[in-house]
Amino acid sequence: MTILRALVSGVGRGLRFLRRDKKAAAGSIILFVLLVITAFPGWFTPHDPAANAYTPGVGLSWTNLLGTTAQGQDVFSQLMAGTRQSVLIALIVGFFCTVISVIIGITAAYMGGLIDDGLSLLTDVILVIPTFPLIIVIVGYLRNTGFWLMIFVLTFTGWSYGARQLRVQALSLRNRDYLLAAKARGEKSWYVIIVELIPPMTSLIVANFLGTALYALLAAAGLQFVGLGDISTQSWGTMLYWAQNDEALATGLPLMVLAPGIAIALLGSALALLNYAFDEIANPALRPVRVARRTKVVT
Repeated sequence: MTILRALVSGVGRGLRFLRRDKKAAAGSIILFVLLVITAFPGWFTPHDPAANAYTPGVGLSWTNLLGTTAQGQDVFSQLMAGTRQSVLIALIVGFFCTVISVIIGITAAYMGGLIDDGLSLLTDVILVIPTFPLIIVIVGYLRNTGFWLMIFVLTFTGWSYGARQLRVQALSLRNRDYLLAAKARGEKSWYVIIVELIPPMTSLIVANFLGTALYALLAAAGLQFVGLGDISTQSWGTMLYWAQNDEALATGLPLMVLAPGIAIALLGSALALLNYAFDEIANPALRPVRVARRTKVVT
C-alpha cells in the first residue's frame, strides 16, 4: 500500500507539473499524438505502404498526400506505418536502459564496498568505449539486425551514462537521516532502496529515460539509414535509406527525405522538451527565475 500511495502521489504531481510547465505540455502533446499513431497505425495509413501502385515521383495530391516514391509507393502511408517501429524502439530501449541504470547505479551506491567497485568498473568500461562505432561493429558483425536485436544492441551500449548519474545521486542521499532511520528499524535493503531511496530520485530517473529514448531514436535511424538495419521493414530510418538509395534529392523527390526527417525531429523534440522540463525538477538551478511584478503605489 505504501508503494501504491507513493505511485499515485507521483502521478498526481506529474500531471500538475505538465499543466504548469509549457515545455512539458508541448512535448506531451506531440508524444501523445505519435503514441496514438503507434498504437493504431492502420487508422492513419490510407494505402499499402509497400505497394508499387502509383505513378513514381508524383508530388502532393489528394490521393497521395505527401507524393510517391521513385518506386511508386505512397510516402504518407510509409510515414504512418513506420511510426510504430521508430517510436517502439525509442521507448523500449529507454525503458530497458533505465531499469539497468537504476539497478546497477543505485545498488552500487547503496551497497558500497566491493560491490560498488565491481559495478562501477563495469559502468566505466562501457562508458569509455565510443558508442556509435561500437554499435556499428556489433551490428555489422551480427549482420541480420531485426527489431529485437536492434533493441538489444542499443540497450547494451546505452545504460552506462544513466547508471553513473544515478550512482552519484544515490551516494549523496545514502547517509540522509530518513535512510539511516529505516536501516535502524531493521528494514530490508530492497525496501529501503525501493520505498525510501528511489522516490526522491524520480525526476532524475524520468529524465534518464527520456534522454536514453532520444539516443535510441537517433541511433536506430542512423543505423537503418546506412543499411545496417532490416531494410525490408517500415520505419523512418528505412525511409531515409531508400530515399538515399533512390537519390531522392537529386531526382526532385525531397518529400522522401523531408517526411521521415521531420518526423524524427518531432519525436526528438518531444523527448528533448520533456527531458529539459524534468531536468529543471532535478536541478533547481536550471529553473527559470520568475521576477515578481512591482506594483506602483499611488499617493
